[in-house]
Amino acid sequence: MDVVALIGIGLLTGVTTVLFGFGGGFVAVPVVVWADAGLGGDAMRVATATSALVMVVNAGFATAVTPRRVLRTLRGSGTLLLLLAAGASAGAVATRLAPAGPARWAFVAYVALTIADLLLRPGFLRPGTRVGAGPDTPRSGSRAEAVPDVPRPLPAVLGVPVGAVAAFLGVGGSVMTVPAMRRAGHTMQVATVLANPLTLVIALPATAVSLAGASVPAAVDAHVHLVGLVDLRAASALLLGALPVIAILRRHPPRIPDRTYAWAYIGLLAAVTVAMPFSA
Repeated sequence: MDVVALIGIGLLTGVTTVLFGFGGGFVAVPVVVWADAGLGGDAMRVATATSALVMVVNAGFATAVTPRRVLRTLRGSGTLLLLLAAGASAGAVATRLAPAGPARWAFVAYVALTIADLLLRPGFLRPGTRVGAGPDTPRSGSRAEAVPDVPRPLPAVLGVPVGAVAAFLGVGGSVMTVPAMRRAGHTMQVATVLANPLTLVIALPATAVSLAGASVPAAVDAHVHLVGLVDLRAASALLLGALPVIAILRRHPPRIPDRTYAWAYIGLLAAVTVAMPFSA
């Protein structure tokens, strides 16, 4: 895959960073697996490592341009953030040790299960059955009265498993944190915005472990230039496309109805799940 194509896909990662809180990593994994298919079984390891670096930059930039009043929603979440980082460190180390083939199918299986959970379990698509309601959720009738007014914070106990799975599969934190925050009472807009700082906390230690990782012998024959396990060429091209889009969409965010937003989130998960088996 040439640099122009990677920059074009980078535009998409910028959109997913702002609209869905993915930090770009969720899209980057199948793309880098495809771009570095010459690495054979090591392509998945390189993809998750490269994905982590893309997420650090994208999620960090998106967080930096997020209004402070929105980020204050995470106040008091220090323990959660520390446990997310600890879990991410463990997940990144596990990526280096695990067989590449099972990791690819674990990625597909996890996202497929997530889609099923979002469709079948109340609270994501059906706001009236959520535990909480976002601050901009209208109140009318008994259904609204049965829903608490104030969204709940994410439990700190989720930190280690969310961080470990996100780093191991290279999906970033949003695949788990957005549904959890949605069910805790946040609107899709707030949940996806807050996913970026949480993704940053996960991606930072995962990137540090990946940059220090052992080199891939097949990289020389495949003409892939790595730093540790990170394909800097692919990461740079993706970021070149993503960062301008993040800046524009943060300044001029689109207005999307909450339920349509939730369906679009599921649709993107489904698209990546379908694309992943064909990225070899």
